Amino acid sequence: MAPSSILFTDVTIFDGIHSEPWPGEVLVRGERIESVSRRAGTLRGDRQIRGGGATLMSGLCDAHTHFSWNDAPSLNHLGTTPPEDHTVFAVKAARTYIDMGYTMCVGASSAKMRLDVVIRDAINDGTIPGPRLLACCTEFSTPEGTLLPGASIVVSGPGEFRAAASEVIELGVDVIKIICSGEEITGTLRANDTYVTEEELAAVVEVAHARGRKVSVHARSTESIKRCLRAGIDFLYHASYIDEEGLDLLEARKDRVFVAPGVNWIITTLHDAAPWGYAPSAAEAAGYARELEACVVGIRAMRSRGIRVLPGGDYGFAWCPHGTYARDLKHFVDLFGYTPAETLRAATVWGGQMMGRPNELGKVAPGYFADLLLVDGNPLSDVTILQDRTRLLAIMKAGQFHKEPARDSPLLLTTRRT
Repeated sequence: MAPSSILFTDVTIFDGIHSEPWPGEVLVRGERIESVSRRAGTLRGDRQIRGGGATLMSGLCDAHTHFSWNDAPSLNHLGTTPPEDHTVFAVKAARTYIDMGYTMCVGASSAKMRLDVVIRDAINDGTIPGPRLLACCTEFSTPEGTLLPGASIVVSGPGEFRAAASEVIELGVDVIKIICSGEEITGTLRANDTYVTEEELAAVVEVAHARGRKVSVHARSTESIKRCLRAGIDFLYHASYIDEEGLDLLEARKDRVFVAPGVNWIITTLHDAAPWGYAPSAAEAAGYARELEACVVGIRAMRSRGIRVLPGGDYGFAWCPHGTYARDLKHFVDLFGYTPAETLRAATVWGGQMMGRPNELGKVAPGYFADLLLVDGNPLSDVTILQDRTRLLAIMKAGQFHKEPARDSPLLLTTRRT
């Protein structure tokens, strides 16, 4: 039997290709999009969803994901949470991501060595709901630059970095994460510190790329950014204090390197962490206001140079909790100067590219996986719509509904018999 088909009709399509949405209909057959039409009534499906003008778009990508960051009030909780509790939380976080319309996630460190791998595999075999995931390992750090005691692989020298990279690849990770600079909230490890040598970075890159894996880095300092780019890393996180030389290095590699600034972490640490003992005055004194200012300047420069910058805000802390992921979209518009269309393209089309599947993910186009959102309203007029899960009328992944239109909604869910 031919795979069943679902027709979305009377929808406004943001396909990720054109800058403006347009009215049309989309036919899904099996896991993929079969046809997209600008003419109403030209496609037929076994089931029909009449959208009433709602926006149909690709599912979103979070480029800096921590399923096992457990909404705790400090970094130390990540190393002390028992593995059983961490696993349960990661399962819930995976569900939260797809509940919020995120069908793609790039793992940016796991609190336990195999946790991302286990969750990824459980999602892929249908055991639990969740987005497509590039699974990451526990982050690598040097002894003097460990941000997460008890949740880090502590290594020193190219040989140890190389051996650790081989070990985590054998466990099945897709991405290896390295901590190259500090984090002000620790009180001792500064954002402008640099802890990893270019030789250590290059050792990991060599091992990872030989096995088809990616390398991501936590790099806030000016020097760490440049070392990482020269060493050949793939995903650059934060990049707050990039200078002109760093921008030149990044622009020369813009067809290969993706950037995710994680700006929501900085903003919420500055303004929302007081109930957990980190007052705005403390955050500003530590340097977060200065870092935010530098980040805005740097990302605006990246935008002007055509560098791919993606949303992904380091969610999973008490003041930067799971479920608030779409805050990043508003920051891209308000702080970085992206248009809503550019922001959504970064969160969809570039997400598919970062996931390594540019011809299958991130667009509403024939042959692409049917990872789709049906949105009440027009997020190209107001990206904050995507912060409200009630505005997500339907969520589909690989042609299967994670969330179907409510039975009492004005949308018509019908069965067509042929």
